[in-house]
Amino acid sequence: MSAHGHVDLGHTVAGWTGTTLALLGFAGAGAAVCAAWAPGIWIGLGVVAAAGIVTWVLHLAGWGKPSGPRPEADWDWRKRDAGARTGHADCLGC
Repeated sequence: MSAHGHVDLGHTVAGWTGTTLALLGFAGAGAAVCAAWAPGIWIGLGVVAAAGIVTWVLHLAGWGKPSGPRPEADWDWRKRDAGARTGHADCLGC
């Protein structure tokens, strides 16, 4: 049995992409701080901001997940959210 049990953790294309971009941005900004390179700090922070925008756009394109739990058949991260085109109830971004 999985350590997570039967819980929808929301692993999606939008989530993985946004997390990866944010991690790269923070790492780049941190390296720039260590190197005392001010433009690199701003570039890294720009990548972090872009991560939020990219995640939101992918969510709106159906590569995220709606609020709340999904049916277990929809847990695969490659499964598109068909309801994203009409907007999700209680979604701040939709």
